[in-house]
Amino acid sequence: MVSDRPKIAQDELYQLMRLEEHKKFNERWGKGERCELIGLDFRGIDLRKFDVAGIDFTNCYFRQADLRGVDLSTCILEGASLLDAKLSGTFFPKRLEATEIDLSNRTGTRLRYRD
Repeated sequence: MVSDRPKIAQDELYQLMRLEEHKKFNERWGKGERCELIGLDFRGIDLRKFDVAGIDFTNCYFRQADLRGVDLSTCILEGASLLDAKLSGTFFPKRLEATEIDLSNRTGTRLRYRD
């Protein structure tokens, strides 16, 4: 069951993202440090300078987040919500249809992959 409320974890890497500390996050992520990001709250965060390649964002909440130009093509976004997120130039996984992305951005529905 999907929680109706996104979580705010105390994990250091996640907190770096919330504070928009992209240099510190990218350095630690690049060295192989990992954390659980599933179901977390990214509301209003500017993710444009973060290295997000391969991150599992299942059930995450991106309301009003800045995702412009972010390459999410290798990320898992199933169940994520994009309500009012800035998406210009964002690169999404091939399995996500444009209509699905648009619907999530306009109404906040959760993203569903088509098989």
